[in-house]
Amino acid sequence: MNNYNSPSYSTGTSVQSMVASAMKKVYVKMTIALVVTALVSLFCASSPAFQQFMFANRWFMWAMVIVELGIVFGVSAGIQKLSSPTAAGLFYLFAVVNGLMLAPIFWVYTGASIAKTFFITAGTFGAMSIFGYTTNQDLSKIGNILFMALIGLIIASVVNIFTHSSTLDWIISIAGVIIFVGLTAWDTQQIKRMAQVMPADQIGRLATLGALSLYLDFINLFLYLLRFFGSSRD
Repeated sequence: MNNYNSPSYSTGTSVQSMVASAMKKVYVKMTIALVVTALVSLFCASSPAFQQFMFANRWFMWAMVIVELGIVFGVSAGIQKLSSPTAAGLFYLFAVVNGLMLAPIFWVYTGASIAKTFFITAGTFGAMSIFGYTTNQDLSKIGNILFMALIGLIIASVVNIFTHSSTLDWIISIAGVIIFVGLTAWDTQQIKRMAQVMPADQIGRLATLGALSLYLDFINLFLYLLRFFGSSRD
């Protein structure tokens, strides 16, 4: 979340108004993306043809991972070159692809436990985002620690693919919740700070980049909480 380093263009009430407008756009775009992901996931999960396709073509999941990484890196690295509608379009495409990726959770967990976890995630996310927006504490140092922890989490997750350690899996789950709870607050503060110095014609791009960051925080927090609150269909 450091793609912009523009000088401040105004102060006082106008800055507060611009920040409020930017944050509103961020949350609206993020909400739309979450709805898109949920609808795609529900539709695909209820399709026997899609389920058969997924089981018969294991490569499809890895292909979707590559597509997702390409979109995330493309939007993040090229945000200043992309038009606002193009960046938003790529973000919503990411939400669709992620919906395909998340469809299998409906085959593993009960609908009631998924819904319960979603509301727990929404409440936790909301509280931490409000904290990040309102706190006067500089969260930069915490953000650096969280990013290093995130790298460690990714490495541990890859290792556990081969070791299948239940203890390591439990540690990864707890760490994942803590990391993405913290990143929610940090990302919110970073978005707010950038909105304070952002030229008006760049707000649309900032809203997309900010929405992508918070969307990823929400989805990952949801998935890690689902490990604790999800009830298996078996």
